[in-house]
Amino acid sequence: MGENQFSRELRLLTPTHFENVFQQAIPAVSPQLTLLARHNGLSHPRIGITLSKKRVRKAHDRNRLKRVIRESFRLAQHDLPSADIVVVGKSGLDKMTNQQLSELLSRLWKKLKQRCNQQASG
Repeated sequence: MGENQFSRELRLLTPTHFENVFQQAIPAVSPQLTLLARHNGLSHPRIGITLSKKRVRKAHDRNRLKRVIRESFRLAQHDLPSADIVVVGKSGLDKMTNQQLSELLSRLWKKLKQRCNQQASG
């Protein structure tokens, strides 16, 4: 594994981790995804993904989407602020191709980085 790994320390693992982010979140929103972030005091970002059965019906679609989201995060992690990030899927997400989702995530990572930096400096 190189420097772009996706190890256990880069994931939000417990409900408490997710609740912390939901309490005082910095949002980056699109019609298909919402990214919520909160500074974590660590030296690296962490990610959690929530895709409900209500929004993405088929398990194979949820698995594909999570795989694309994790890969996008893995590649972008060195440009992201030290924050806990929760990715929340919305209706219509399963209609996106992997390419469309990757491009959307790239835009949302940039938007989230700007907002986190603004909050840190402001």
